Amino acid sequence: MSNLVMTSDQILASARSFIVSGGYNGFSYADIAGVVGIRKASIHHHFPSKVDLVRTLVARHREQTEAGMAELERKVPDPLALLQTYAGYWAKCIEDATIPFCVCALLASELPALPPEVAVEVRAYFGFLSSWLTEVMRRGAEKGVLQFDGSAEVEAEIFIATVHGAMLSARACGNPALFDAILTPTVRRLSTKIH
Repeated sequence: MSNLVMTSDQILASARSFIVSGGYNGFSYADIAGVVGIRKASIHHHFPSKVDLVRTLVARHREQTEAGMAELERKVPDPLALLQTYAGYWAKCIEDATIPFCVCALLASELPALPPEVAVEVRAYFGFLSSWLTEVMRRGAEKGVLQFDGSAEVEAEIFIATVHGAMLSARACGNPALFDAILTPTVRRLSTKIH
């Protein structure tokens, strides 16, 4: 890996950490320079503006999520197990903080104040997530392993809101167990097997 790519990745990782801890406006290039150990001018070389930096970060997060979901689909074909695995991933994030908090969930809460270029990327992330979960819900209903009253699209949005809301509640309360307390009945409600 070249030094330029490595530095770029370090800048992005630092930006992610700052966004997770303080939001879009919670950091500057000077903060990143201090963490990465480079000059602010070097950051501008990689990312001419903060908008470019955060837009790139969110686009990469979406691309990694898309790749991760494709891999998950190959390993876990059952729709109910997919929902449980997806929720389990975020439960681990909440429990031990080894997985970074969803940067898009945090930025979504700032959407009205975000630059349009960043907002477009955040919406694209949620658009992908919505499409993926809609397809999981649809397949689950067709296979008879998931049940819900409304459409697959609406159920996907409910699941997204529940997962992200549970993450925020667990974080706000400082209680990782709250995430599972919210998600377990949600998955149980959807399952035709766990009643």
